[in-house]
Amino acid sequence: MGTRALRGLLLLLPLLPPPWASAGSLHSPGLSECFQVNGADYRGRQNHTGPRGAGRPCLSWDQTQQHSYSSASDPQGRWGLGAHNFCRNPDGDVQPWCYVAETEEGIYWRYCDIPTCHMPGYLGCFVDSGAPPALSGPSGTSTKLTVQVCLRFCRLKGYQLAGVEAGYACFCGSESDLARGRAVPATDCDQICFGHPGQLCGGDGRLGVYEVSVGSCQENWTAPQGVIYSPDFPDEYGPDRNCSWAIAPPGAAALELTFRLFELADPHDRLELRDAASGRLLRAFDGARPPPPGPLRLRASALGLAFRSDARGHAQGFALSYRGEPRRAPARPRPARPAALTPLPTGLQDAAQDLAPAQGSARTPAELPDGADASCSPGPGAPQAAAGARVFSTVTAVSALLLLLLLLLLLLLLLSCLLAPGKGPAASGPSRGPGRSWAVWYRGPRGVALACPAGDPQAEGPVAGYRPLSASSQSSLRSLVSAL
Repeated sequence: MGTRALRGLLLLLPLLPPPWASAGSLHSPGLSECFQVNGADYRGRQNHTGPRGAGRPCLSWDQTQQHSYSSASDPQGRWGLGAHNFCRNPDGDVQPWCYVAETEEGIYWRYCDIPTCHMPGYLGCFVDSGAPPALSGPSGTSTKLTVQVCLRFCRLKGYQLAGVEAGYACFCGSESDLARGRAVPATDCDQICFGHPGQLCGGDGRLGVYEVSVGSCQENWTAPQGVIYSPDFPDEYGPDRNCSWAIAPPGAAALELTFRLFELADPHDRLELRDAASGRLLRAFDGARPPPPGPLRLRASALGLAFRSDARGHAQGFALSYRGEPRRAPARPRPARPAALTPLPTGLQDAAQDLAPAQGSARTPAELPDGADASCSPGPGAPQAAAGARVFSTVTAVSALLLLLLLLLLLLLLLSCLLAPGKGPAASGPSRGPGRSWAVWYRGPRGVALACPAGDPQAEGPVAGYRPLSASSQSSLRSLVSAL
């Protein structure tokens, strides 16, 4: 690890992390910001050291040219360095760290102790005193030990957990073993695996514990959320791999996938996502067509994943997290909004009062049982009924008004024909004696009725300018007057 790491490890004191920082179950990846056990992929924004470093602020990576790592040494951004002071792990140390202002003791860097930076499936570093062993299942040693070699060994033995220790030892166990284990800081598990210089395999009397489902080639996932790794992860996947996984969270209507890592060797290494019910291909990615950044939402309640590599395949692989979206309850129909009420005409108000129940009858709200709802809500057709009532009332009122105006005009016309102007004695009506008749003369809008001599149906006009009605009109008017 170099002079920087050796000098820092000499000053480290035991520091117990919070309980939730030492467990990274595959079934609870929500808080995880790292998908490699040493946090080399951390791209978060923590910019201060851990409690052992007294929470000191980190130096910006573009101000550390005098040290081994700076933004100038990472022009492509492969290690995540740049014009910022966020914690990173550019040298593959046991966890992210940063440079700080040099102290009197000559310390110029510190670990960051980021609680959210734990690989899902890596459960933490635990004490192994050997009596009894931290994991009580079978064990073995190998000079070619890697994390996945130990995981595969315990998976074949049928155990849930695998632990690596001292760079070359592997132990198997169950969750009951872990329940009585004692967690220690991640920095205690700092031994490099004998079979892979880029991986850590526990420490002296310290077990790095994993779930055996990490890097499995076949698995059924029914948890509401989880993480699926490529085969042999955190080792590179090998050639001619043909693996499949099923994702079926209970009650899910859709699935949301997010690729945390994706590195395939070439276009012949391919990952397919299919609808588990129909087998329909939904999406496919390979070494030339990586998945898009950010969440990927698929309308399927269950998915089938299939990965194939060719004879030359060797790459880091992928890590994807999934989350089931539950089905939404059907929306309840909204009640109809009550229509605006219009006042009833006077006659209808009287009728409504006559129809109202007598006080104290069985229909009065006063006699409803306790807790009953006495409010009134309109039926489904209330707005249409109210609109129809308003139209009917308006048409009835207009019709009555027109009829009244028509009768009034007829009456005025009749009176204008029967009443004489004020130039002579007004005739009060026709005489009904024998041999008497009337004749009507008019000028402009005025008319006068005069008595005709016996046997003479046409009397002389009263003054010049008055003209008599025609004979037929005179006869019709006489009949009308006689009827009155």
